[in-house]
Amino acid sequence: MVPELPPLPALTRSEGELVDRYLEIVDLLGRINPSRSRDTYGALRAAQALVGRATALREALAVMHDRGETEVHTGTLGRALRVLDGERRTSLVAVPPPPGH
Repeated sequence: MVPELPPLPALTRSEGELVDRYLEIVDLLGRINPSRSRDTYGALRAAQALVGRATALREALAVMHDRGETEVHTGTLGRALRVLDGERRTSLVAVPPPPGH
């Protein structure tokens, strides 16, 4: 039985886009991470996709700014990232500890 996840906090559409685009980039960076990637082709494909995802992230932030959403609600967005497995996903960007630690 799969454990029930806590509900996502209420987000504006723009905040949801920001979180989604950010996590897409994190996932790609995890695939590119030379301490974790297994082959150059997979890392190359992720790097190619990164350009488009970075553009989408920039657009999400521009929409927020244009709508007057000038403040980033870090507590709320942090909760959303945790619900969406952001801690595990961002850990794949970091250099893993050396073997035996």
